[in-house]
Amino acid sequence: MQTILGANGVIGEALAKELRKNYTQKIKLVGRNPQKTHADDLLFKSDLLDAKSVGKALENTEITYLTVGLPYDSKIWLRDWVRIMENVIAGCKQNACKLVYFDNTYAYAQDSTIQTEETALLSKGKKGRGKKLAAELLLKAIANKEIEAVICRAPEFYGPGKTKGLTNALVFDNLRKAKKPKVFLKDNVVRTLIFTPDASKAMALIGNTTSAYGQTWHLPCDDNRLTYKEFIAEIGNQLGRPIKYDILSCCVLKITSLFNKNLKETQELLPRYAIDNIFESSKFKNKFPDFNVTSYQEGVRIILEDYKIT
Repeated sequence: MQTILGANGVIGEALAKELRKNYTQKIKLVGRNPQKTHADDLLFKSDLLDAKSVGKALENTEITYLTVGLPYDSKIWLRDWVRIMENVIAGCKQNACKLVYFDNTYAYAQDSTIQTEETALLSKGKKGRGKKLAAELLLKAIANKEIEAVICRAPEFYGPGKTKGLTNALVFDNLRKAKKPKVFLKDNVVRTLIFTPDASKAMALIGNTTSAYGQTWHLPCDDNRLTYKEFIAEIGNQLGRPIKYDILSCCVLKITSLFNKNLKETQELLPRYAIDNIFESSKFKNKFPDFNVTSYQEGVRIILEDYKIT
């Protein structure tokens, strides 16, 4: 049995499909209100803040994937990520199951240092500290051989379906609404984005590779990184028309954040949008050379088709 904790986000749903396609027919989906992605999926209602509930959810599980997403609120991240990780580690120990933790880069410093698996967790933002504390708990459990586990880390998402991320929200969602795309701070700095289906496929592969455990892995991204200027130009090239867009200055973003909670919660990430953001995934590519990483050009094509943008 392979179990997904937080199964109905874009990563969890694609992960469930990938596991069934290539690894196992026994899949349990866990969440507050889990929904099946396949008729044979097992469903289990659980609150990950309740240790007993987590332990029960992980019964008869060989591998569990922690892909849960919390509301985009700094206080909640700082308070709940540690509790969730404590409960999941305890549940894995209780049921002797492996853990695959899907993490993001919030805990990294907001600077232009190239991000690798060895990059220190130095974030000073509340959401970053919440993720830092959770990751450190798991790293300690791995080092002490309490459980077999692996950390899979990904940068900002872009992708089809229910993908959430600033690029989807500011660029593709606006195009779908016939509005001008928006860019934070600068359009001439390089961004690293991960295509959400790639993230789920890579995590399934790592989770089912015994030699991958006990480590941190950066999930695979296209190395031919684009600036937002180039990214939007590629959209225009595929649509056969120029795409005009707005660049939001720091001043505009600060003023707007006074009236927009989601934008206010994004403030700790803004420094990354003024500099090159290089997320390195060569470790994964060297380990799994046959993995097909989606190019930005192909990713754009898939999203435009999925969103029916013309």
